[in-house]
Amino acid sequence: MPGANLTRVEAEERHGVVAGPIHYAVDLDLTVGGRNFGSTATVTFDAKPGAATFLDLIADEVSEVTLNGEALDPSAVYADSRVELKGLKEHNEVTVKALCRYSNTGEGLHRSVDPSDGNVYLYSQFEVPDARRVYAVFDQPDLKATFDFTVTAAKSWLVTSNMPVASVEELDAVTAEGTLADHAPETTKRWTFETTPKMSSYLTAICAGPYAEWHTEYANEDGRTVTMAQYCRQSLAEAFSKDVDYLFDITKKGFAFYAKTWGVPYPYAKYDQIYVPEYNAGAMENIGMVTIRDQYVFDSKVTDALAERRVVTVLHELAHMWFGDLVTMKWWNDLWLNESFAEFTSTLATAEATEWHDAWATFSSGEKSWALRQDQLPTTHPIVAPINDLNDTYVNFDGITYAKGASVLKQLVAYVGRDKFFEGINHYLNKHAYSNATLADLLHELELTSGRDLKAWSAQWLEESGINTIAADVQTDAEGVITELKLTQTAPEDHPVLRAHRLAIGFYDEDPNTGKIVRTDRIELDVDGETTLVAEAVGRKRPAVILINDDDLTYTKIRLDVDSLDFAVKNLYRFDDALARSVIWLGLWDMTRDGEFEASRFVALSLKALGTETESTTFRYALAQISTTAHHYVAPARRDVILSSVAAGLWTLAAEATPGSDQQFQLVTAYLGYGTEEDETFAHHAEGLLDDFVRFKGLEIDNNFRWTIMSALANTNNTDVDGINAELARKETTENREFALGARAALATAEAKAWAWDQALHNDELTNMQLEAIARGFAATPRPDLAEPYAAKYFEAVDWIWKNKTYHMADALLNGLYPIYADPETLTRLGDAWLESHKDADRALRRIIIENVASSHRTLMVRKYNEKA
Repeated sequence: MPGANLTRVEAEERHGVVAGPIHYAVDLDLTVGGRNFGSTATVTFDAKPGAATFLDLIADEVSEVTLNGEALDPSAVYADSRVELKGLKEHNEVTVKALCRYSNTGEGLHRSVDPSDGNVYLYSQFEVPDARRVYAVFDQPDLKATFDFTVTAAKSWLVTSNMPVASVEELDAVTAEGTLADHAPETTKRWTFETTPKMSSYLTAICAGPYAEWHTEYANEDGRTVTMAQYCRQSLAEAFSKDVDYLFDITKKGFAFYAKTWGVPYPYAKYDQIYVPEYNAGAMENIGMVTIRDQYVFDSKVTDALAERRVVTVLHELAHMWFGDLVTMKWWNDLWLNESFAEFTSTLATAEATEWHDAWATFSSGEKSWALRQDQLPTTHPIVAPINDLNDTYVNFDGITYAKGASVLKQLVAYVGRDKFFEGINHYLNKHAYSNATLADLLHELELTSGRDLKAWSAQWLEESGINTIAADVQTDAEGVITELKLTQTAPEDHPVLRAHRLAIGFYDEDPNTGKIVRTDRIELDVDGETTLVAEAVGRKRPAVILINDDDLTYTKIRLDVDSLDFAVKNLYRFDDALARSVIWLGLWDMTRDGEFEASRFVALSLKALGTETESTTFRYALAQISTTAHHYVAPARRDVILSSVAAGLWTLAAEATPGSDQQFQLVTAYLGYGTEEDETFAHHAEGLLDDFVRFKGLEIDNNFRWTIMSALANTNNTDVDGINAELARKETTENREFALGARAALATAEAKAWAWDQALHNDELTNMQLEAIARGFAATPRPDLAEPYAAKYFEAVDWIWKNKTYHMADALLNGLYPIYADPETLTRLGDAWLESHKDADRALRRIIIENVASSHRTLMVRKYNEKA
């Protein structure tokens, strides 16, 4: 498959031709104006004499190609996003001059104009393979090289890259019209950066614009002084200035924690964190200059869950500086080595080096629930996934690569011991520094330090799909003394692998002094095969709850014994430990999704537990699970009654919550998702919050919360387009434009849905974030009559979307526009038919559709269970 979708075979063939040392001199001209920028790349490399290969490049125009002093005809050598190179010598130099295009999709070099002040901001995003959108390159991770970047830009701008600035030269030239949005043209500067260490192309980065900046230093453990900086848009500078010192402190704690834990000091010259607009991901680990979505600049109140997630994200990207950047996978099948490790170690660092001590409860409630959902889809895959081409890579940034992999690494640490695990990591990092490595390389080092044979462990945990279930059965005598505790492990029929687990069993009883349910005993053991008898439990008094997988050491579904389940359901709100609550709650949610636990019962126990829950992420996910259950899983005949009771329950809990608390904020926000057009009480509450005649003490109705209310009013037709435009006119910003588009798409009318559908598919001027906002608003209205007409339209549009949009935009459309409130029987019938007729479609496309249709199949299955319950 030629062109943009590089295959693994092609990458291996190119690696067999191209040899190091590879060096790039990249010169970018950001003063051209309009939609384009100039790019000149000179690449030196060794090769097999007489061989042929190609450079990757996505450009509007290629004006010059020179290979070893010979000018080539660009029209003859540039096609299908590749520059063909024939007749190579032992030592080669190729120069490619091109006109490349700024993106508004978050891929390549993204250009964003802030409507609040007209400033232009540029940032690069090159993972998976989008350095080729900015310069000619061998864009695969195992062809590491050194890079020299030179950038010409407006004099008033700030330009950053992976390395410190070597020099800045003022030029006489003037920027072209359109370079600076609504500002007048100005003279220019040329920034030249120091040569990078050996690195993969997807980790190179350029950011430019009038960013606000803050600086400090870190005394690195190797005796060097590492300069640090943080950047954001000027319009966010005032809000960000309140958090800069805190985020510098978190980062420095991460430096110290990782250097101590791995025994390898931070390896690079500087460390910048730049908060950028309209970002597709959470953040990106560019060497020395991390880009982070600027939704993490908090200009309005956010949940504690999001505040904690920002900390985890900062530490996640910092972990990548060692694991992923210093040592990089050879091909994208080992992507999990980067992401799982960063996810695991950032949670560990958050729990042990910051004030967020319940980070493992956060991980259980959030990341692990993501993994369990992903792992039970028909598209589940091994952690070490087969990646045949770049499209396969895109869809594997998922709950298995991140969350399951991190959970399995936590299990590996329990299996081999923490000290031995990190000793092996130290050897791995030192041995493979500035090069590429594989899973086999990592396991080799861990085997040497731990003395464990990890080949069988890897085969079970990393190379096989699916998730096990471990169920408990307890026998007691007349006095309530345990005579047998048996654990039974099962596996799904399509992935029949029983794994070896290192896990803990917790005994929980009521503390007579506090009334809390607390752990009174703990047993840690190996569980292997179908049946395990817990000998250590025999002779002990049976507690109220026997909790399988206490401390969440392993990755498994759990089923409590009958008596433990009954007690936990009635007393979840009384458990003292946040992680224990999370493990139990996740188990109950899993049973609900599997059609083993009544939906209305799950809603009731969850509402009760919310009254005392303090862990923000557990709270957030419980609210989401209640919403999914009430809207989709309850028997249709009872849905309206359940939804009404949930709305009333949330409003009551909000009134009882501590003024100004995270719980109050989340409860009121959640309540706003349960309105109907006929509910006059809801309209009174929502309009009253917006207009300040309904008040909760301590709850501030700030900018973002106003838009939450506006979306709720739109979803119930208690506002219109004029009302939304009037709200936007109060303060027009990048974010508020997105909110307004989403609110307009959420209007509960056929006309609004038709407008949103057309805009999402056909308005190419929308930024990535604007498109996503419209798609979310389109699908958010819980009315089958509005969703039903789009069931057939959705499947009719799939092929066109895949053909005409970039991957990220196609993914956003195909997931965001799926009409989840249409009749699931209609969706499954149409979806199954599409899949049957598209057996030869791209695997990445089929995977997106399979997962959406699988959610509708599950809805049908769970509804049928609840109709009988």
